[in-house]
Amino acid sequence: MTRVTVYSTQNCPYCRMAKAFLDKNGVPYESIDVGADAEKAQKMIEISGQRGVPVIVVDSEVIVGFDAERLTELFGKEKAPDKYDVLIVGAGPAGLTAGVYCARKMLNTLIISENIGGQALESWAIENYMGYRMITGEDLMKKFEEQVRTFNIRLQLDRVTSVTRNQQDFTVTTATGKTIRARALILTQGKRPRKLDVLGEERFIGRGISICSTCDGPLYKGKKIAVVGGGNSAVQTAIEMSRIALSVNLIVRSSIRADPIYLERLKTIGSIAVHEHTYVTALHGDPFLTGVTIRDANGVERQISLDGIFVEIGWIPNTDILDGFVNLNDRGEVIVDINGCTSQPGVFAAGDVTNEKSKQIIIASGDGAKAALEAYEYLMAQ
Repeated sequence: MTRVTVYSTQNCPYCRMAKAFLDKNGVPYESIDVGADAEKAQKMIEISGQRGVPVIVVDSEVIVGFDAERLTELFGKEKAPDKYDVLIVGAGPAGLTAGVYCARKMLNTLIISENIGGQALESWAIENYMGYRMITGEDLMKKFEEQVRTFNIRLQLDRVTSVTRNQQDFTVTTATGKTIRARALILTQGKRPRKLDVLGEERFIGRGISICSTCDGPLYKGKKIAVVGGGNSAVQTAIEMSRIALSVNLIVRSSIRADPIYLERLKTIGSIAVHEHTYVTALHGDPFLTGVTIRDANGVERQISLDGIFVEIGWIPNTDILDGFVNLNDRGEVIVDINGCTSQPGVFAAGDVTNEKSKQIIIASGDGAKAALEAYEYLMAQ
């Protein structure tokens, strides 16, 4: 029998999705919480060479991260229908809401996404979503997912690689080699984190550089870390990590742009060193990060000893797969009208992947509902 071990942390949404995938496919596994067990964490690092979760060991094969493509190759067995009424790309607030509205209209619906929750998963604390005084991004997305799963909606963990149109239908191909047809598309694939653009960055991903503090934060308990960025996400991460890490440096290229409520909290925490008008110029260490060089506005450089960096410097629209399929603006966002219609009939979009000015969970959810209702009207007119 195949032996599967999942090394995870308690609040990591990608760990939860890996386990959900295994559960769905009836794969037994051992779950090890490396956020609560330092010895097991060290063993995971030795096995994988990574200071990041999840790490999945299948017999002697080590799978780093939630690799939906490889897990599908190993364990996937579900048979899909030939064609759907609606295919939704992305499973963040916009995509999940669109899925619920499509299901309520009795549309045969498929949601394809690399993860469930999207950018909302990165939020330590959400205090502006109606109905909740405060809730974590992970917990809110769990509630979204729970509601989606009460409907007859197929949710496939995969990555879309191309989209084409064939007369009245659309054809989507995925990273796992699947070809899927649908009568209408809703694009809600959000954005991906912007990189530091510093030499050697790629080799430190999972070895000191993280883009998911809720996932990897527990692995840096008692260690020296930095957060790069000056917006709400960066300041939130710095505040939360100050409760876990030995020391926190907040490195801000210009000035802090966070909401006043976060600025007030930041002022009350003496263990966070703030470096404004400063940026990272070099990364040090082998194989794990041991420090960075930062440069201030006067050109003065100095080195900081660190165990890890959490990158929170903005996001890039996930529109590479569209390749002229719909009109984009100069920021690479999908251009939509007030109802979520794109330049391509039968294709709708919602959430942070669009040119909607305000990037908020509650707005993305509402726009997902509108896009679904427009898709329904489009299909009824065919």
